[in-house]
Amino acid sequence: MSCSELKLGDLEIAVLEDIWHAGQGEARGVHARVGAVRGNSLQTIQSTLERLHRKGLLARERVSHAFVYTPTGSREAVLARLIEESLSRFSSGQEGGLMAAFAGYASQADPSLLDELEALIEHHKRRIGGDPS
Repeated sequence: MSCSELKLGDLEIAVLEDIWHAGQGEARGVHARVGAVRGNSLQTIQSTLERLHRKGLLARERVSHAFVYTPTGSREAVLARLIEESLSRFSSGQEGGLMAAFAGYASQADPSLLDELEALIEHHKRRIGGDPS
């Protein structure tokens, strides 16, 4: 992924989700699965795939007469980058408030997410402390 700030539009996110789900894709297939449903032309999908390639989110390889695109990173890695960029714009050295806001959001979305969040935090604490379990 490129080091510049990552900004993604709704269509870019839909195309990325499709590629992550399928593992790879070419413009015609992505258009059939995403573009046609949304009313986008094949050219719009091709442009979107090219933008995602330039942003470093998709790799491509020419196969016959078409490019086949594959993700360069996981969905989780892209989400982490988006969250990190958003948090850094608002943090102003007050990370505690941001963490409280995130925990509040998680509990409103689904209280069981707090349990998942707690387990993930413990997992990361162990990794930082050198415990591989």
